[in-house]
Amino acid sequence: MSLAERIPLARTGTGPRVALILLGTALLLVIGRNLLPAGLMRPPEGLILPFADWINAVFAFLRDDLGLMQVTRAFAAMLEWLLDVTANLLYGKNRWPRIGPLPWSVVAISMAALGWALGGWRLAALSGGTFVWIAVMGQWQWAMETLSVIVVAAPFSILLGLVVGIAAWRWTWAARAMNPILNIAQSLPHFAYMIPVVVFIGVGPKAGAIVTIIFSVPPMIRMTELGLRKVPEEVVEAGRMGGATPWQLLRSVRLPTARTEILIGVNQVIMQCLAMVVLASFIGMPGLGQKLLQLLQALKIGLSVEIGITIVLIAVVLDRLSKAWAMRQPVHHDEGRTWVRRHPVLVVWALAVVAAFVLAQAVPLLAEVPRRQALSIAGPLDALVDGFIRLVDPVTTWLRWFLITWLLIPLRDGMLWLPFSAVLLALAAAGWAIGGLRSALVMLGFFGLIALSGWWDRAMITVYMVGFSVLIAAMIGFPLGIWATRSDARARRVLLLCDTAQTFPSFIYLIPVVMLFGVNDVAVVAAVVTFAAVPLIRYTIEGLRGVPAELVEAAQMSGATRQQMLWHVRLPFALPVMMVGVNQSVMFSLFMVIIAAFIGTQDLGQELQRALSATDVGKGMVLGLAVAFMGLAVDHLVKRLTERRRAEGMPG
Repeated sequence: MSLAERIPLARTGTGPRVALILLGTALLLVIGRNLLPAGLMRPPEGLILPFADWINAVFAFLRDDLGLMQVTRAFAAMLEWLLDVTANLLYGKNRWPRIGPLPWSVVAISMAALGWALGGWRLAALSGGTFVWIAVMGQWQWAMETLSVIVVAAPFSILLGLVVGIAAWRWTWAARAMNPILNIAQSLPHFAYMIPVVVFIGVGPKAGAIVTIIFSVPPMIRMTELGLRKVPEEVVEAGRMGGATPWQLLRSVRLPTARTEILIGVNQVIMQCLAMVVLASFIGMPGLGQKLLQLLQALKIGLSVEIGITIVLIAVVLDRLSKAWAMRQPVHHDEGRTWVRRHPVLVVWALAVVAAFVLAQAVPLLAEVPRRQALSIAGPLDALVDGFIRLVDPVTTWLRWFLITWLLIPLRDGMLWLPFSAVLLALAAAGWAIGGLRSALVMLGFFGLIALSGWWDRAMITVYMVGFSVLIAAMIGFPLGIWATRSDARARRVLLLCDTAQTFPSFIYLIPVVMLFGVNDVAVVAAVVTFAAVPLIRYTIEGLRGVPAELVEAAQMSGATRQQMLWHVRLPFALPVMMVGVNQSVMFSLFMVIIAAFIGTQDLGQELQRALSATDVGKGMVLGLAVAFMGLAVDHLVKRLTERRRAEGMPG
């Protein structure tokens, strides 16, 4: 393909002119707003399509006529049996089979041993210490309710993702069919997954497990397919020369070679499982998420922080353990050594577990720490928070008033004031300027479907919240990322903080903003900004650190100052990587706005929660797809912009 063919239409002579014409027409529609017919202000009632009714009809057909509910209920019954096993094992749920619970000291020792085996003493201390914290803080049952679902859901997700990923790698038609499905699945907000599960399964742990499996499968599929496609052909050829069959090649050559990517997929599955299990409290999933939701609604900040610390610690431990497993290379032992010397950690673990079982019989606190004997930092935290709030109250009160009065309300009203026809033309102009006719049609298609769904105004409120939040996040994230790259040690520390922050379930970000701003739109914006700034900082650092040293040296030899080198060399080179951060920031913002709807805003998120309460599958799926279309539109523009940079000779 020639360079001219790879450059979008926007780079030809007619591209900019068409984009300007579209943008000019949009401006004329805005200026002449009062003269426009009602059909150009908002989609006419006759054009609103009953998508929700159609979806509900399909679900009713699947449930009643095809008997899909019997299949889902059978699968749910099997999951419920497994959940009973893990629940009894971890916290002694009083249902058959009665096989537990394990003393908390045994679980803590086991996690410490696992950490030592995978990452050394630091990971052992973090893993074991986390479970000691959970026990002594009296949160054992809540944490084990959460982990018992992850223990069941994660293997199902990994196995399903592995099988579908292999199919997508093996057959081109499967990959083409799966790609748009995965794009939409990874753009749908969490609540959109919950509604159909509630209809088919009901509420409670089994519903939480099923929605967790569905939500966490896509990254495993993508990483499995990616890993298999990256297997060097010479490795496969060596296997063929050894007489391996296609099945042997897959099992003994391709999958082991793709091990790192597959295990990174496992890491993503585990983290997605934790994120969804916490949020599944909205559909009756007991555990840490349900407790945190109750405490936040009651504005009990000290206890909320206690639960939040536990969720963060579990997230960090699961992330570190799964990453250590992914990065760990197989160990080949000297056959001359005894089994005990080859597996010292396993031996020490077995001895420690036996000792813990014996001691737990003599010292009941080593088996279970009752709530009345547990430690708590809620009192000191509440006192500290109250003092801090009194200290910053003048600032937060003024900031809340200023943002709501002078920025948020005017921005919201401005977005709702705009004719939908002008917005569509402006989006088409942006698409044409970046990617030509195809991108213009993609933008019109995504937002046109939102208009035809009848949820235009709610969608515009979501757009204003996300747009404003990403702008503020960019004003924080880009400078922080640039500042961090001034020193390698500083960049490593900031990247470590970003990695840690990205392991936190999104629910956690609501605790400090509710503490500072209460329940309103400012709290939502603050949560979204905090959540969305992380990928911007991370990818700014990665992009700037990826600038070739010879390019920097050439700029220095030509006499460029540090500022000139930043603006004319480093930032242009790093821009494609930084745009990936912008893309992720928008997706994170969309998810966070939807989750934070229960503390404010009247956007699509609030309607999604109402659909969840009413178990309205059609409405929930339409609203979820509207959010997904926004994210996919931004993703499309970012990818086209990156392709254009490649065509211009810049790295992508």
